[in-house]
Amino acid sequence: MRISPRRTESPEVNLTALIDVVFLLLIFFMVSTTFQRETEIGIQLPEAGAAADPTRKDYMEVSVDAKGRYYLDGRPLVNTQIATLVQALRQRAQELGGDPPVVVSGDRGSPYQSVMAILDAAQRVGLSRVRFAAQLAEPGSADN
Repeated sequence: MRISPRRTESPEVNLTALIDVVFLLLIFFMVSTTFQRETEIGIQLPEAGAAADPTRKDYMEVSVDAKGRYYLDGRPLVNTQIATLVQALRQRAQELGGDPPVVVSGDRGSPYQSVMAILDAAQRVGLSRVRFAAQLAEPGSADN
């Protein structure tokens, strides 16, 4: 019987398969990760608190009725064009000074485009503090 001499070579480890698995894991985590999305228009939601002082008015209120007509601080604008709205907001912002808050109040039946036009006009003027007014629903009333 013939016995062959022992081999002294070390076994080779093929790293190609290991690197492929690492790259696949890396791609999986990159694809499945969610990123935080930043909105273009910063909207601050209204806060409930103490009653506001009615004599002090340091904000602008822009309203839109069911027919899409705009009102700035209760006064109707001459037309529904966005250029008119931008000009009125710019003039009122200069009167108040700085970056006054804009309170948007819309009729329930007002066109969505009219509310979006208010947001667009406020952005064009450089007003960044926009709030939406809402009426508190009565308990038990369910309007659909």
